[in-house]
Amino acid sequence: MRLGTGIFLLALGAVLAFAVHVSVSGIDLQVVGWILMAAGALGVLVELAVWAPRRRRADARGLVADGAPVRRTTTDETY
Repeated sequence: MRLGTGIFLLALGAVLAFAVHVSVSGIDLQVVGWILMAAGALGVLVELAVWAPRRRRADARGLVADGAPVRRTTTDETY
């Protein structure tokens, strides 16, 4: 789940839990809203805790060594 999907689930769950006051036969929309908010929060936490540290990357271009352009790429990955 990506960060945007988690935020979307949080927002949709909040709308269902707090703003919708409709009675549907066989389903409680407030409970569905709370479940969506929990899934969205979990998705955001997993995205930030697991995947965000692996995206750090620095790229230096345009350096010149001995008259020739040099491209140096550094990748900082933590596992």
